[in-house]
This record gives sequence, C-alpha cells and structure tokens, in this order.
Amino acid sequence: MRKPRRALAAAAIALVLPLSACGSGDEGSGSTDASGKVEGDITFQTWNLQANFKSYFEGVIADFEKKYPDTHVKWIDQPAEGYADKISADAAGGTLPDVVNVSPDLVAPLAKAGLALDLDKAVSKYKKEYLEGAWASHQIPGMTGTYAFPWYLNTGPLFYNKSLFEEAGLDASKPPTTYDELFSDALELADKSDGKVATLANVPTVEDFGRYGVELMNKEGTAFSFNDAKGIELLTKYKELYDAKALDSQALTATPESSGKKFLTGAVAMNPGSALDLENFKKQAPNLYKNIGITDQITSTGKVNMYVMGVMVNSQTKHTPAAVAFAHFVTDAQNQMSFAKQVAIFPSTAGSLDDPYFTEEDGTDVTRVRVAAAKSLKNAVNYTPVLFSDQMKTELRNEVAKALQGKESPKEALDNAVEACNKLLEQQG
Repeated sequence: MRKPRRALAAAAIALVLPLSACGSGDEGSGSTDASGKVEGDITFQTWNLQANFKSYFEGVIADFEKKYPDTHVKWIDQPAEGYADKISADAAGGTLPDVVNVSPDLVAPLAKAGLALDLDKAVSKYKKEYLEGAWASHQIPGMTGTYAFPWYLNTGPLFYNKSLFEEAGLDASKPPTTYDELFSDALELADKSDGKVATLANVPTVEDFGRYGVELMNKEGTAFSFNDAKGIELLTKYKELYDAKALDSQALTATPESSGKKFLTGAVAMNPGSALDLENFKKQAPNLYKNIGITDQITSTGKVNMYVMGVMVNSQTKHTPAAVAFAHFVTDAQNQMSFAKQVAIFPSTAGSLDDPYFTEEDGTDVTRVRVAAAKSLKNAVNYTPVLFSDQMKTELRNEVAKALQGKESPKEALDNAVEACNKLLEQQG
C-alpha cells in the first residue's frame, strides 16, 4: 500500500481485481452448524496488515485463545499485491484459510462457488450487532444470504476552498448540499473565473451514479441498469460542466492523487478527502488550510458512500464453530473500537459510532473530520455493486469520456457501457 501510516485506509478504499477463478467447491463438505463446541486449529488470513498492526492482531488472537482454550489460531498475512490472485488460487486448490479478510467484490465469486458461509443461515443472531448498511454490503445480488462479517469502514467529507467561493460571489458558509446546488455553483465559479477555476476534478464513477439515485443493477444481479433516465441526466449535467470548464479539463485522465494536487494549488474548488488530507494541507498549502471548508458528500438518496472490509468464514472449514466465533470476535464492538483508535478507520458495529471518540470535537481538524465522517456512516451504503469489476470500471470511464468530449451522446455512452459491462458480467458466470 502507499505509506505505512496509510496502509489500512488504502486497503479500505482500494477495490481489487475480481477473482480470475473461483474454484468449484460444493457447499456442504463443511458444516454450516456454528452451535457446537468452539475448538480446533483454524487459520486466519489478513490483507497487508502485519507490518503495521502485528501487536494488535497478536493481542486479539491471544485474547480469543484465552477465552476458548481448546482453540489455536494461525495467522497468515498476505501482501496487497496479488491478493485477489492468491485467494483465487487457494479457492481453486482447496487451500482457502478458515477465516479470510475480504472486500465485497472478493467475496462475490467465493459465495457463488459455495465457499463462503452464509451468516444469515448460520448465525443470524449476530446481524443486530452491526450497522444495517455494513451487514448488507456482503450480500450478493441474485443470491440470498450474507457472506462475511462487516469489519472496518471508511468514508470522507467533501472539502472546499472558501476563498474561491467568495471570489465568485458565492456564500462560503453555505456550500452546495444538493446536486442542483453543486452544478449551479460550479457553473458560477467557472463563469466568474473565466474558466480558470473548476469545481470538480473527476468524471462520474459508478459510485457517483449511485449517490445520484440511479438504479445501478436489477434486483436479480443479472444486468446493469445505470443507463436509465436518471443516469443519462447525471452524465448530461457533467457534459455541461465540462463544456463550461467547471469540470477540470484533465478530469478524463485524473487520478485521486492528481485531483488532490489540483485542489492543493487552487485550480479546483472542491475535492473529496479524509483527515489525513488536512494534515497535508497544513504542511503543503497553509493558505488553503486557512480557507478550508468541510461539508458532507452530496447525495440524492440521503445516504453517503462507504468503503467496507469484511471477514469471511470458509464454508469448507472443519471447525465451523471456532471459525465463526473467531470471525465474530475480530469484528465485535470492543475489538473494532480498539482497532479504530490505531488508524483512521471506523467500526461497523451498531452503537460504536456514538462513542465520544466519534462524537466529541477537541478543536483539532483531524477530530473535526472524524466526527463528521462517523455521523455520516450510520446510514451509509456501499454504492459500488459487488459484481462491478475493474474491467467494468474502465468500460464506464471510457464511455463517459466519449460523452464529455461530444463523440457520443450521454445516452449512447451509457447504453454502450451497460452493454459492455453486461457482457463481462456473463463471463463471470
């Protein structure tokens, strides 16, 4: 991952490649009964966490083995690079660990192959312990059930440059809170600055279509549907911004890092971020830091986007009670809270975000952002469909670029993107 301090946050935000193969395990060779005695040797696999959190996980494992003296947990940590491929190989070879750190897109092919334990069947009693949106994040369209315990969450606010708003004659104390206000302010900023100040630096992604209220996929999980009237409406709005230079001219090839630099230099008025960015502003752009505004993500649904990690139980494990007990233990309120105080992430357990750590400000900007993010997470959802692969993201991005450049109409672009993504979906099997 990027920097040691940011390893976990990066892991929470990164959406990895889908599995290239998912094995052919039949559900049933393991037991779905989690009610027996908690005993036996199990293996727990994490995703690039050992370097920075070794003592934390060793403590969690020691506490679990103390609580259940007839168990032994072997901890394996895999590097970030090639993690999806490693899981794919283990799934195909029958060597998948008993308890596995996954993201929703990783769990989908495992669930389809019968390798992920359905928690709704095995331990539905635990559902109430987690935020509703977090529990739902590891559900697979077209399948019934939930296939991983939700673990840590991440989200961030929208930053804006107050001085740029004021120079355009806009009220910097009233940032846009709706899409209509966002598009109106963006056009105003571009007009008053003669096209020198863009408001946004990124083209719309599938997450943005979700926050706009577009129905991204049918309920059966068999086809994408973001080319509906609302989807076309959003892309049409972005086309207007692009033509007016309210969307940065380099947005078509922008990365989160390049967008961040644009915001840092005052070329862009708004940008999503996190508490870690505030520290960067303070050091690298003191003038921006003095004029920084913080507001909520803009959404038509009333729910912000969240990134989520999970802990899956291998349905083939020979020690289902122990594997389930450990997956639950790692993700229970106490352990999640302890983890959240070590790094800038948030617990997925119900009630944890009401802790003073997430509700009380102490005058620091880091706390200010943490409190705002925690508040928004209580009813947040993971808008990126679990079946939406990196290839699909590329298809959507390419078609969006064609629409913004005027090579295709917004409708043609989204029709083409949906068609390409549906073909890729069929290939997933």
